[in-house]
Amino acid sequence: MRTVTYGAASSLDGFIARKDHSVDWLKWSDDVAAISSRYLKSVDTVLMGRKTYDVAVRVGTASYPGLKTYVFSRTLEKLSDSAVQLCRDDVAKVVRKLKAQDGKGICVMGGGELAHALFEAHLIDEVGVNIHPVLLGSGIPLFLGCGHQIDLELVECRPLEKGCVYVLYRVGPRRGAKKNRS
Repeated sequence: MRTVTYGAASSLDGFIARKDHSVDWLKWSDDVAAISSRYLKSVDTVLMGRKTYDVAVRVGTASYPGLKTYVFSRTLEKLSDSAVQLCRDDVAKVVRKLKAQDGKGICVMGGGELAHALFEAHLIDEVGVNIHPVLLGSGIPLFLGCGHQIDLELVECRPLEKGCVYVLYRVGPRRGAKKNRS
């Protein structure tokens, strides 16, 4: 089964963007580019919500050559990028179907609302976050309240240039769920 990874850049106080969706505080560096490049080689599918898509269009990263990109929206009628597929179906249903297909990993790009729906459906397998040394005070949260505890197992943690820290966690088994012993 394919791995679904929620990936985002975050302020130290847990925001992925300012209230106006701006990300002018991000500190891009060569090692972030290397992590991103390595990661994108491990996936063949990118999922994003409408708000993340809007930001991606503004910065020129709405689609990734060679990767299937889906935007989940209940309000958009069409997309400005023909390489991206608009999806109005239930996100959990779509991701369950994608996970069951052959292929590489699946990236959930930014966007707390989309990630929230997938956490609620127990479909996120990993969480990768580039934590930036800034306290925004308010903005769009990295995680929306789930209503239940999600245990994480540290896979990787390393300092990056410009004071950032990269962490990768594997989502642990659900509380009360039996561990897969295969």
